[in-house]
Amino acid sequence: MRTVSTLLAGDHFVRNDLLAASLSKLEGVTFDFREVTLPWPLTPYGRVAEVDEASDAEDQLIAALPGVEVAVTQMGPFTERVLEAAPDLRFLVCCRGGPVNVNVPAATKRGVIVSSTPGRNAVAAAEHAVALMLGALRKLPQLQRTLEQEQWRSDLYAYDECGSELDGATVGLVGYGAIGRRVARVMLAFGATVLVVDPAIDASSSPDGTEVVELDELLRRSDVVSLHARLTEQTRGMIGAKQLALMPGGGVLVNTARGGLLDYEATVDALESGQLGAAAFDVFPTEPVPAGSRLLTAPNVVMTPHLAGATRQTAQRAGSIAAEAVAAYLAGRDPIGLVS
Repeated sequence: MRTVSTLLAGDHFVRNDLLAASLSKLEGVTFDFREVTLPWPLTPYGRVAEVDEASDAEDQLIAALPGVEVAVTQMGPFTERVLEAAPDLRFLVCCRGGPVNVNVPAATKRGVIVSSTPGRNAVAAAEHAVALMLGALRKLPQLQRTLEQEQWRSDLYAYDECGSELDGATVGLVGYGAIGRRVARVMLAFGATVLVVDPAIDASSSPDGTEVVELDELLRRSDVVSLHARLTEQTRGMIGAKQLALMPGGGVLVNTARGGLLDYEATVDALESGQLGAAAFDVFPTEPVPAGSRLLTAPNVVMTPHLAGATRQTAQRAGSIAAEAVAAYLAGRDPIGLVS
């Protein structure tokens, strides 16, 4: 039976005990575990040297990596400096959709295979997007505040004050990956018409009962627009004042993807003018949201602090997918989420 020296660099969400439990289920191998517990999310992540969204823990990793063949992490900063100190490392799993906290070219140069755990939070993020959508449509934050203020506002039953339904609505999804597909299934079950924009999908096809259209058409036709695209140089700022003006008056905008996709100043303008009836956000251009931001006083906004993927099942799934990747590596196969 093979013994593999393995570093678990988990945190307070994707915990080391979850990672160890998943890896220990693999047959025909035993693991000699070393553990480093990173401070996220109790301490926010940030840029570390040349990598993004990482815990500032280069020295901890450097101390733990000598002799390690396999490393599993979520927020570990695998910078060039850290990789230089890991001559025995051969396989690195980043328990995220993409290894933004790993210097992939430096790893590849040193013969380190890098993989990620795609889809680990797809269920959680999709459910959260739907929750925000419903909260915005039915004005749930405003309604709760009336009760907190000891008001019983039956006048909110008035036609001009009450919310809208998804049944019969047109919902536009910008991005149709693992999260977008799940949201689409829920929208169709509610009785909505679903429009999709995604450059990876052939415009002549209409998968899963949806309709594939161009972005401008989606915006013109959609009562609700929900963003699920990846942030790239091509998608950065893809929704601004011009695009918001195409939406039907009183429409709803939801962003649970990345803050960089959307011009938030233009969005607040649209909310204040009534062009947008409501908006819901889990991601922002600057995180945390700075004091004095117009978002904090904009009308009809539902906000959560970048927690769409935060479920216990997401953390457990990250461990399971990571274990599958390690099993593939040990068997000489390409692991799921192969990056390098």
